[in-house]
Amino acid sequence: MRDHVLLVVALVVLVAAVVSCRKDAPSAGSGTRLENELQALVDTTVRDHPNVPAVALAVSAPRLGLEWEGAAGAADPASGSPMTPDRPVLVASNTKTFVAAAVLRLWELGRLDLDDPIAGRLSPELVDMLRGDGYDPQAITLRHLLTHTSGLYDHTDSPHYGERIMADPMHRWTRAEQVAAAVAWGDPLGKPGEVYCYADTGYVLLGEVVERAAGMPLPAAVRELVGFERLGLSSTWWDLLEPRPAGVPERAHQLDGELDSFAVDPSIDLYGGGGLAATVGDLARFMRALFTGGVFANAATLDTMLTTIPGAAAGPGEAGPKTIPGIYRMGVFVVEEDGLPLYRHTGYWGTVASYSPSLDVALAAVVTQRDGKALLGELERGVLEAVRSSD
Repeated sequence: MRDHVLLVVALVVLVAAVVSCRKDAPSAGSGTRLENELQALVDTTVRDHPNVPAVALAVSAPRLGLEWEGAAGAADPASGSPMTPDRPVLVASNTKTFVAAAVLRLWELGRLDLDDPIAGRLSPELVDMLRGDGYDPQAITLRHLLTHTSGLYDHTDSPHYGERIMADPMHRWTRAEQVAAAVAWGDPLGKPGEVYCYADTGYVLLGEVVERAAGMPLPAAVRELVGFERLGLSSTWWDLLEPRPAGVPERAHQLDGELDSFAVDPSIDLYGGGGLAATVGDLARFMRALFTGGVFANAATLDTMLTTIPGAAAGPGEAGPKTIPGIYRMGVFVVEEDGLPLYRHTGYWGTVASYSPSLDVALAAVVTQRDGKALLGELERGVLEAVRSSD
């Protein structure tokens, strides 16, 4: 889902419960100075923002011998059950990084080419839909989809999507319905390669590309291609499409204003643009593995993933021009934080996952009230500052 999708539901009374906790519940003041700083960062975020029910944070800094997870607040505001680091959450658009990695793994294996036209990689039904709205599926490539330069209109960018969800929040959307919505609600934004416009619709199409190239359903394909078992991602799964792993707690409640993530069907964001549920620990492990040689067979593949998009102007959108062109690569944003390069992606329901190559630090965080999503940047900066002062 996207930041500009507005979802409104009837008032839900939130019972605020701020309960500080850490993995294995150590006593107050235990742990290293850095661990205590990180826990204080989490505790303070919840304490100073009563509209945010819970925060969870995971940090991996091998140079400092640090593998840390912490949380504070209430995973379920109604019951007051405490948030713990092992409570999974919907990671929404953080899923795009996994899907991009799966596509690049298929490229490594020779199962597809990044410059393949999507006409030969999608079902005839979807190809016909796109052609019917003026797109040229023979000119749009997988590379265009990965970098949001296909010219596709984003179905989540239309106010009609929020209206449809509001009218029937438990409707079970299909991939074809979402692509049909994109062609019904908007027209091509430009020629492939000429316009950058962040579009969930493109990653919904990539979900089908992965399925057809791998010869298996999207969840199984991503799990195998990325290497969930090898990387120890035991608390990550495709919500709705896979069962929750044995022993993993129910996911925490995430809010968009008064809307609870449990009040809408997961299919609103399921087929590649989003869909995964995970713990912050698993997200941080994945990010570090991705950027340190743990996912791809060849180092050159990561270079390809991080290649700058050439010559694409910012495209229009319902809420104005989309993200600055040039900072998005294949499934990841490349930005600077305090002068350091940072690989990052965020998710609709208040998640962020980042990796700092300079510090060799991976982190992942969730803020369970989307209205407080700006706090993710503060948490990220707080972690990097704490690590730099300890390095």
